[in-house]
Amino acid sequence: MVDPDSRRDYVGLFLNLAGERRTAFQSDCGEMFSRLLLADTVDTAVAALGRQKIDLMVVDLSGFEGPLELAAVGTLIRGRNGAPTLVLCPYVSSSWLPELMACGPLQYRITPVLAAETQQAVRQALAAPLDVVASAQQVLLDKEKELRDLLTIQRSLQRALGSVDEIGVMASQVCLALCSFPGVRHTALLHMKERGDLQLMAQESRNHLDIGRLMERRDRLLQSPLREIFPPLLAVATGEMVLLDAPEKAGDPELALSLHDRDVQMVLALPLRNEPGGPVLGAISFMFDRHLQFSREQFACFASLAQFVSFALGMSELKHQNDALAGKLTQMSTVDALTGAANRRKGEEILDGEIRRARRYGLSLAAISFDIDNFRSVNDLYGYPIGDQALRVVAGTVSARLRTSDTLARMRGEEFMIVATHTSAVDALKLAEKLRATIADTELPGCDTVTISLAVAQVAPEEGVSAVLERLDAALHRAKRSGRNCVELAMP
Repeated sequence: MVDPDSRRDYVGLFLNLAGERRTAFQSDCGEMFSRLLLADTVDTAVAALGRQKIDLMVVDLSGFEGPLELAAVGTLIRGRNGAPTLVLCPYVSSSWLPELMACGPLQYRITPVLAAETQQAVRQALAAPLDVVASAQQVLLDKEKELRDLLTIQRSLQRALGSVDEIGVMASQVCLALCSFPGVRHTALLHMKERGDLQLMAQESRNHLDIGRLMERRDRLLQSPLREIFPPLLAVATGEMVLLDAPEKAGDPELALSLHDRDVQMVLALPLRNEPGGPVLGAISFMFDRHLQFSREQFACFASLAQFVSFALGMSELKHQNDALAGKLTQMSTVDALTGAANRRKGEEILDGEIRRARRYGLSLAAISFDIDNFRSVNDLYGYPIGDQALRVVAGTVSARLRTSDTLARMRGEEFMIVATHTSAVDALKLAEKLRATIADTELPGCDTVTISLAVAQVAPEEGVSAVLERLDAALHRAKRSGRNCVELAMP
């Protein structure tokens, strides 16, 4: 019961769509008003506001649905012109609070609330300051401190967002920066990967809380049994801000106990998206060790922080996509698509680099050229698909017998070149003979066995790429004139 001596001549208006909630509020707080009007529609509330002065309007958003009803409530708040308004909001609908705050000043409580909490909220909303000037000065001081806190966390976050090159590092630095807000004991960044795989990217804990352990997983988080009640998961699922000002209000005793054990009194989670209405990229969450009443500016700041993080995630993903695309383009420009060997341009570039290195350090270097004997006959007899398969098999067989330091390049048609580092002419001849015998013994699908002719050249100290290729070409022609399926040494 409320102390009758504390009751003054107040007129209250309580708006709620559910009859049970109106009855409960009347029972809990009715004695605090000389007259309490109950409304079950917005039109009824508008009529009551038009008939007489209402000292306190209380709006319980339980049962409200859709933007039209929310807009109607906003019109009511705007019509109050700053007069006391208290909004009772379910935590699953807490994203409505910033929108309503844009319509005018209000106080709020997250439901469900106990009778004592409701009574305290009503007293605070009705209480007039004893010293109006001192109260106004205190409001200014509070706003100044609030602004300093917001600027501090924004600067910290801006510094953290400089690491878009490495998304994991950036996520960790973001969580660390967000912990600079007063009362924050834990922050986490959740990121949506492909196929709806929500992952815990990073977390910063000042209370030894591991939400990966709390959710019993670190990836595919939307499959967690907590997905419909835990604010970070709920923010991703709904795409809306979620404010849970007491863990027990989520309705899961185990979750509430786990959070209370780590001194978590309040959780705020915001979805991440690059643009309004765009796909949800993940969520950031704040866990506080105290109960806070956020102002409109603070809600706006948190929304801006989420937007900054969203842009950084988008930039990081775009950079990784560009890097992957650049890698594919590089591969396309340097690799022969049919055989997987380096193409002619890349082969000549590697040969030139190895020549310079061998010359600088006095190393031996050899080059081997080979082509498939009578390859045109293979195409004519069996068709181009079988000819392409023969090229792939020969290139694969040769590559499998080379060292990692050697390079195989397709120079033209059925002709290939091997750059063999740290290799003398004698060793190159041995390698060429092994390759010749291996290919001769290799069965090719769809056609007869093929053979290759090879030319071997040891690179002279002052020789360039063109001279080496000319020597190899002349020796390869000699090998073909000698009956094919043989090895010729390209003499200086």
